[in-house]
Amino acid sequence: MKKSTIVKIPKASELVAATLRRQIVTGELKPGELLPNEAILMQQFGVSRPTLREAFRILESEAIITVLRGARGGGRVLEPDGAVAARYMGILLQYQGTPLTDVYQARTEIEVSAVGMLGGSKRRSAIRTLGELAAEAEELVDDDDAFAAHDLKIHSAIVEATGNMTLAELSKMLFHIIDAHNALFIASHPRGSSSTVNKQAQRAYARLVKLLSDGDFEAAQRHWRRYLEAAETFMVGEADSTLIEVLS
Repeated sequence: MKKSTIVKIPKASELVAATLRRQIVTGELKPGELLPNEAILMQQFGVSRPTLREAFRILESEAIITVLRGARGGGRVLEPDGAVAARYMGILLQYQGTPLTDVYQARTEIEVSAVGMLGGSKRRSAIRTLGELAAEAEELVDDDDAFAAHDLKIHSAIVEATGNMTLAELSKMLFHIIDAHNALFIASHPRGSSSTVNKQAQRAYARLVKLLSDGDFEAAQRHWRRYLEAAETFMVGEADSTLIEVLS
C-alpha cells in the first residue's frame, strides 16, 4: 500500500495560538497580564476577528488564558495550572476503564525510583524535610482528614526532593486521583478507624528517614516499596474500583 504523503497545514488560528502560547510559557506574557486588544492583534497577525477569537478559544480550552467579555474585555494570561492536566488525565484513565490499583502501582514505581535518586547534594535537604514532616505526622494520627492531607505532603516531598520536575508533575497527577480516593475512603469508614494504620505509616516515614540518613539507599527503596504495596492493599483491598467510581 502506498504511504500517504498528505501533510496537515495548521489553520491560521492554530498558528496565532501557538505564537501566543510560546509568549506565555517563556514569560514574555506574564500571569495576570492583559493581551493586546483585538484590533492590535488582528493587525499584528494579519488575521480576521473570527480567526483571532478561535485562537483565543484554543488557549482558553488549555486554561492558559481567560477571555473577559464586555467593553473592557479581552484575553488575560493565567498561570498554567497542574490541576487541569490532572483532571484531563483522570478523564482519560476513566475512559479507558483503568482500575485504581493501576494508579497506586504507578505511584509506587515513581516513589521508589525517587528514593533511589536522593543521593549527593539532594540527600541532606531531603532528609531534613522528610524528618520534619515525619515528626509532624505523629501529632495527626488520630485525625483522619488531617493525616491523609499530610501523608500526601510527604509523598510529594519525596518526589520533589529529586529535583526532577517531570517526575514531580507526573506524580501530582497521580496524587490528585489518590487524594479523591482518600476522601471517599475516609467518608465510608467510622471516624478514627484509620488511627492504627496512620501510626504504622508514621513509623514507616521515620524508618525511611533513618535509612536515608545512613546512606543505605537500596534498603530505603526496599522498605518504601513494601510500605507502598501494603498501603495499596489496605486502601484498595480485593474489591478494586475503577476510576469512574472514584472520580465521578
